[in-house]
Amino acid sequence: MTEVVPAAAVRLPRSRTLRYQGRDHGSGVSFFLVTNDPGQGPGLHRHPYSETWHVLDGEATLTIGDETVVAGPGDTAVVGPDVWHGFSNTGPGTLRMICIHASDTMIQENR
Repeated sequence: MTEVVPAAAVRLPRSRTLRYQGRDHGSGVSFFLVTNDPGQGPGLHRHPYSETWHVLDGEATLTIGDETVVAGPGDTAVVGPDVWHGFSNTGPGTLRMICIHASDTMIQENR
């Protein structure tokens, strides 16, 4: 049976960001669909699996290990397992980015 998951069902409380846990829906991947204002973004953290970022709109400054890079619309970056990483909206407008977790459930350690 095909399942459509309404955005409201996976929206974080008091946020525009969606958090989809694949295991809850029979999927082998999980993701965040981030919608952040300038200056917003998560602190450094890591996962025991890879994470793939794809910027839909806006500008993100990505910290991946000891590197810092800027990504814009259409750009994709990959973070390997157990690498400390984070990002921030460093553009003048809204950042929309999908963060794909190579796991059916999200596991995160914050620094």
